[in-house]
Amino acid sequence: MYIETVIIVVYTIALLLIFMYALAQLNLLFNYLSAKKSTTDLKFNLSNPEEVPFVTIQLPVYNEMYVMERLLDNIAKIDYPKEKLEIQVLDDSTDETVETTRTHIKKLQSKGLDIKHITRKIRTGFKAGALKEGLEVAKGEFIAIFDSDFLPQKDWLKRTVPYFKNSDIGVVQTRWGHINRDFSILTKIQAFALDAHFTLEQVGRNSKGHFINFNGTAGIWRKTCIIDAGNWEGDTLTEDLDLSYRAQLKNWKFKYLEDVETPAELPIVISAARSQQFRWNKGGAENFRKMMWKVLKNKNISSKTKVHGLLHLLNSTMFLNILIVAILSIPMLYIKNEFEHLKPYFIVMSFFVASTVIFFICYWIMYRKIYGGGIKNFMNYIGMFFVFFSIAMGFSLHNSIAVLEGHLGKKSEFVRTPKFNIGNIKDAWKKNKYLKKRLSVNVIFEGLLMLYFAFGMYSAFIVGNQGGDFGLFPFHLMLFFGFGYVFVKSLTSKV
Repeated sequence: MYIETVIIVVYTIALLLIFMYALAQLNLLFNYLSAKKSTTDLKFNLSNPEEVPFVTIQLPVYNEMYVMERLLDNIAKIDYPKEKLEIQVLDDSTDETVETTRTHIKKLQSKGLDIKHITRKIRTGFKAGALKEGLEVAKGEFIAIFDSDFLPQKDWLKRTVPYFKNSDIGVVQTRWGHINRDFSILTKIQAFALDAHFTLEQVGRNSKGHFINFNGTAGIWRKTCIIDAGNWEGDTLTEDLDLSYRAQLKNWKFKYLEDVETPAELPIVISAARSQQFRWNKGGAENFRKMMWKVLKNKNISSKTKVHGLLHLLNSTMFLNILIVAILSIPMLYIKNEFEHLKPYFIVMSFFVASTVIFFICYWIMYRKIYGGGIKNFMNYIGMFFVFFSIAMGFSLHNSIAVLEGHLGKKSEFVRTPKFNIGNIKDAWKKNKYLKKRLSVNVIFEGLLMLYFAFGMYSAFIVGNQGGDFGLFPFHLMLFFGFGYVFVKSLTSKV
């Protein structure tokens, strides 16, 4: 009974942590629904030349053959007084794009655009290092940052810069859009997850003064805020989350603009999505290690903000809890049907299905805001919700490894996500030179987990003496589908 006790304790703790996270999401939903747009924001009057501040746009890039021309041409269209605008192309590339980018920049310079090509021989600090080096020579009072796959609208600066009239605001962040949302199931579920973050979470936290994060791109910083917070640091894989928390711990305010959408391209190949997920989840765990005590000890923030801050930093750790619950659910199925005296415990545990109900409600509110209500959209949402949850669980092994490495302090390189410019190249993405050619050994274990949860479904028919137990069958079916999808796609997308 010793092993069974350990399984029950670990399983229960993981369920409780998931439930706590679900309650935090529910609180963010209440915040989101009660959030009111401020009509009293101080704003610069950009029609008055004396109020127009100098802005530097930073474009950190690394081997972006397929999107570089699109990026530069789009940024050149930004509508802002030329005498108050500077563009820095922070180019850490190691391939032929260095020369093609330099040639394109010279063309833009000849048209009167203040655009500079800044290169480094050693990529110290990766993206954080490039941003920091560019900041040293930046002329702007405010620093806008765009990754290579983002396409801001012409009026982007005119819709964001005015909010810095309030001297307490250190960052203005905008919502990401998705130009290839409907390309595949993979892009649809990525968009689904990001939409939840950029509506429910960002608004839910920001509206009540809780900590939010600059999302690495499609936002703009006050230069003095960056310096005051300690500047960019490359000791985590999510330098954006790191600097965001250091700035807010120094009482800088963040302004999130849900109504300003900045379109971008989602990864279309699972290897690209895996590398992005690994970086985000490991970086989140690294920042939890780095920021936990700073958040807890800070006397200038409320207890509720501390709780939301810690749960925010632990976002990625939920994948580890999900993986634990998933793996232990099959032994628990057998324990349930072999130890009659534990029946009251399992009745209580059934309450934790409430976590799934909470997520279902929270994400429906987000989905309805984007697509509208009605029976048809609700039915589409039900399908998308279960596909999303299944595939998210299918990523749980991959992401849990990232989380464990982050919590244990194992360092790794900043791996950029390959970009595709899918609007132009269509199926030619298979020839993308930046795609990862080597399969991760984790894929083998994902295949084994697919078989493991097939056994879980089979077990539903044979446990106990009452004709089976199908309570966990839907859960195991979703896990089988999720791990199966990740396993098969990881094999078939290898080019």
